[in-house]
Amino acid sequence: MPYQFRGKNFDQFSVNDEFETSARTVTEADVAQFAGLSGDYNPLHTDEDYMKDSPFKGRIAHGMLLASIATGQANQLGIFEGSSIAVLSITLKFTGAVKFGDTVHTVLTCREKKESSKPDRGTATFDVKMLNQRNETVMESQWVVLLKRAMKA
Repeated sequence: MPYQFRGKNFDQFSVNDEFETSARTVTEADVAQFAGLSGDYNPLHTDEDYMKDSPFKGRIAHGMLLASIATGQANQLGIFEGSSIAVLSITLKFTGAVKFGDTVHTVLTCREKKESSKPDRGTATFDVKMLNQRNETVMESQWVVLLKRAMKA
């Protein structure tokens, strides 16, 4: 039997459905690899000596690294596996710093659904929050996702 994707189609999401991911710790290696991949070597992220006297008292993770972690955490849930067609937009607001050793998880809430003019798809808007180990929100986001619909017989 072929693999069955775990994703929920447009019709299976309901407004106010909430999904919580597992947590992961953000490491120095994560930040170093992201700096290399993105080319963002800003001293906020890469220079401990420069940052020791900053308001953060040390280096912090890239905001875009956190956004990437959130998408990975959401995809590990499986709710979009084989059912998403495209991410149409993502808005981001960073509300707190993440330091090396902080542990983050992501909570997605389906806020709105819109049917498409095409019968095989629809859009769902998710409010997305990333929280640290103290349950403080460090990132707020909104994702608009184009999803497949259940095919009616």
